[in-house]
Amino acid sequence: MSPWSPPLVAAIALGAILSLAGCSTPPADEVASARDRLDDAIERAVLDGLTPGGVLYVESSEETRRRAFGNRSLQPEPTPTRLDTIYDLASLTKVVATAPSVMILEESGAIRLEDPIASYLPEFLGPNKGAITIKHALTHTTGLPPGLSLRTPWTGLDSAIELASNAPLRAKPGTDFIYSDINFILLGALVERVSGQSLDQFAQEHLFEPLGMRQTRYLPPSSWRHRIAPTERVDGSWLQGIVHDPTARRLGGVAGHAGLFSTASDVARFARMFLNEGELDGARVLRPQSVRLMTSVQTEPGLEDRRGLGWDIDTGYTRLRGALYSKNGYGHTGFTGPSLWVDKDTRSFVLFLCNRNHPDGSGNVLNLREEIGTLAAGYVLASVAEAPRSAPGPRLVLNGIEALVAENFERLQGRKVGLITNHTGRDRNGVSTIKRFLNADGLQLNALFSPEHGIEGILDEQVADSRYADAELPIFSLYGATKEPTAQSLEGLDTLVFDIQDIGCRFYTYISTMGMAMRAAEKHGLRFVVLDRINPINGSAVEGPQRTGTPAFVAFHDIPIRHGMTVGELARLFQAERFPDLELEIVELVGWRRELWMDTTDREWVNPSPNMRSLTEATLYPGIGILEFADLSVGRGTETPFEHIGAPYIDSAALLQQVTQTPTPGLQIRATSFTPDASKFARERCEGLAFEITDRDAFRPVRFGLHLAAALHTLYPNDFDLQTCETLLK
Repeated sequence: MSPWSPPLVAAIALGAILSLAGCSTPPADEVASARDRLDDAIERAVLDGLTPGGVLYVESSEETRRRAFGNRSLQPEPTPTRLDTIYDLASLTKVVATAPSVMILEESGAIRLEDPIASYLPEFLGPNKGAITIKHALTHTTGLPPGLSLRTPWTGLDSAIELASNAPLRAKPGTDFIYSDINFILLGALVERVSGQSLDQFAQEHLFEPLGMRQTRYLPPSSWRHRIAPTERVDGSWLQGIVHDPTARRLGGVAGHAGLFSTASDVARFARMFLNEGELDGARVLRPQSVRLMTSVQTEPGLEDRRGLGWDIDTGYTRLRGALYSKNGYGHTGFTGPSLWVDKDTRSFVLFLCNRNHPDGSGNVLNLREEIGTLAAGYVLASVAEAPRSAPGPRLVLNGIEALVAENFERLQGRKVGLITNHTGRDRNGVSTIKRFLNADGLQLNALFSPEHGIEGILDEQVADSRYADAELPIFSLYGATKEPTAQSLEGLDTLVFDIQDIGCRFYTYISTMGMAMRAAEKHGLRFVVLDRINPINGSAVEGPQRTGTPAFVAFHDIPIRHGMTVGELARLFQAERFPDLELEIVELVGWRRELWMDTTDREWVNPSPNMRSLTEATLYPGIGILEFADLSVGRGTETPFEHIGAPYIDSAALLQQVTQTPTPGLQIRATSFTPDASKFARERCEGLAFEITDRDAFRPVRFGLHLAAALHTLYPNDFDLQTCETLLK
């Protein structure tokens, strides 16, 4: 045949396509709907008696949401919650008062974090107590038990220190995380001993007054009582302005672990100060380095539980973060119900104050905290992602799975679902879509379907059916005996959901798997839902011929080689041109723009298949991949597939001279040699070329792949069969 057959000629004239869907941008009412879902969740909790009411405060650079819910008291009579309701902060005292007070002393040089507590409280004695440092107490790694015994009557700080001295350690200091009120009782005593002021006086002078927190204090005056939310009844009287924690009451209401009262607006000012690294409205209360120290991991590297100084970062207590905020944040909760999470990525915080143990102690907000964290993050992330940006750094983007979680899986309620996914189906925190579906309320995940390379993305062979052991779910392979879901595998399902990361190339088979699954869904009357994901090599550059041959697994639809579309946009195209009777729904991307490459977003690269190991390789693949069927190594069996090519018959110097006669914008080419340990020419020395992308926006991989094919055919017509390139071109 002629070396320049019609498909090759067509390939040189670059193809183009217009997307049917465009870049998904949720309208403003989507953010409003997210707010409504958050409000609904709290209102349901109030109706269910989980808390009598509460105050929500969500703030980011783009969003501020403040709202009061329910009642601040139910007894002796119902009284509606107001935004200025004052709540018992319980253990939020640890991070709002005690920990920053300790750091103020550390900044002044009065103490050092590595000093033993006994250096300042010499009466704190006992086995191994001398090894307990201030930092151990701030990170809850002292080994002390959770609390002081209340079995015998005692009062006062001296008695508390004596009890702490006699408390046996449950672990060697620094070796285990045990959340303990004793740690902060000792830290509160340390602040008093070193400063010469009571803890409440020190915090008032050095924190609350400079920050304008005028409604925050220990021992609130009687004039505040009408605004304070009561907790429980003790000895016939309501605890209203009297701390709920019984240990703090024995300490006179002022303690390092509990006792503080405040409003949502005041705690919001405190959170804002932390986001501003210690400063608010011109008043600096902490140095930036102190804030960074407090809000970064300070526990030992071997500990699974991660704490800052006072703040929780990633432990079993971190449910309040929800499912969408990343782990780049910090927070705390309190026994009476309050919770605060601060997210560094979006410079936002979610605060909820309540008195869940009013009136009888039966309220429970553990699940509500998590739901608030997820739903608040949903609209904060969406608003930040969609906001105009001038700041440098990665752009925040939400894939479809995050949008689905943010809406509490509403569009899948009552559905019997089959999920087409693999290891790339995960959210921004690395939690798999499978686990998200298994833990979602209101839907049934009945089957899994895996593409080429299997559910874990590690196989380079035909894939057999298997089972997902964690939930005893069947996994039906779509790269084995069949590539399309069978009637038997779809039995009992009414919805198929697709969540797999594509790389933006027509012959990368995950989009073919989607297309064939769409065909099966239309045939059997199933709904098809696509959780959209970004195109990692951007959505602006479109290159190569449209498919001209018959449909194949490496060419499912008439699109260019580098198609410039997301899987959601492709699904809409497939439906419009091939499956008009299919019920299709796309869970849209948020924040993505066509010009964005994956590494200009906050999304982390996950190898979508064994030989696709970097964004660089994905960028080269639409061109280098064309050569795969020739007698040529494209680097499989080496550490950097698609970043070099070679064969035993090639003279690298001659090929380099031939290829570089025509400039290739955005690409540096050099001679190389390598020995693959698998695939073509395994364990044979190959000479060839290596590629380094210097300007990926200028580089055109398909054009270069064709140029390289022509050079190889010119130099080695008996070894490099140009016709083999037609397999992936037409």
